[in-house]
Amino acid sequence: MAAASAAVTLSIFGFMVVLGLPLMAQGQFLSLLIEPWRPAQGIYGIAPMIVGTIAIAGLSLMVAIPLSLGCAALISGLGRGRLPAFLHRLVRFMTGIPTVVYGFAGIFLLVPLVREWAGQGSGYCILSAGLLLAILIAPTMILFFTDAFAAVPRGYLSAADALGATPAQKLLFILMPCAWRGLVSGVVLATGRAVGDTLIALMVAGNAAAMPEALTDPARTLTAHIALVVAADFDSLEFRTLFACGMILYLCTTLMVILTRRIGAVSDPRRWQGA
Repeated sequence: MAAASAAVTLSIFGFMVVLGLPLMAQGQFLSLLIEPWRPAQGIYGIAPMIVGTIAIAGLSLMVAIPLSLGCAALISGLGRGRLPAFLHRLVRFMTGIPTVVYGFAGIFLLVPLVREWAGQGSGYCILSAGLLLAILIAPTMILFFTDAFAAVPRGYLSAADALGATPAQKLLFILMPCAWRGLVSGVVLATGRAVGDTLIALMVAGNAAAMPEALTDPARTLTAHIALVVAADFDSLEFRTLFACGMILYLCTTLMVILTRRIGAVSDPRRWQGA
């Protein structure tokens, strides 16, 4: 089964390479990465989609990482009373909510707020998509961070309490240094999900195939571009560009998986005790 799974994965990548081979044979693959998308002029560059993907995914990570780190710290013992248990249940509940539900909530709640704040545009922009995507990927990071903090020996925190350390000091000098492997793994996997998400960008980002210049500009991601472009001619260059997008996304996802495996799973507490 493991060999079959690997074979299917490689076959999918080979399928995309074969159908995108004319781009490489004609030396057009690199030009697609830097040219704009202008079908009327026969230019099918995917540079705006690459920039849109980076902008939306980057903004979501900038918002989600500190939010997830704070929630994980509260769940892992820095919170008091019933707050940690409530947050933990809430995060687990959020992981089961379908992405399309987040998208509808963003359309009716977040987009009007962004439109009023910006004072221009429709509200379907990079900012709306990035904030909504941050809410989507935050539960994944929180669970990874929580597991990483739970692997830190409790004796370390008890010693810090005995020395009069504040919650912030315990987080910065005890939890984070000891749990860095799990923290990085959570960020890497969340990055992969942010780059590969389709519905949030498709519903909230505006889907403008133009180079964005500000957070309030609409944008289109690679995944949304694949979902939106429908070419009648199988052999057209427009159709081939979809497989270039697929190869880029595939390579990005593969890189994320390799980085996660290289970093390793959450450190075993026995390693710290042995040290």
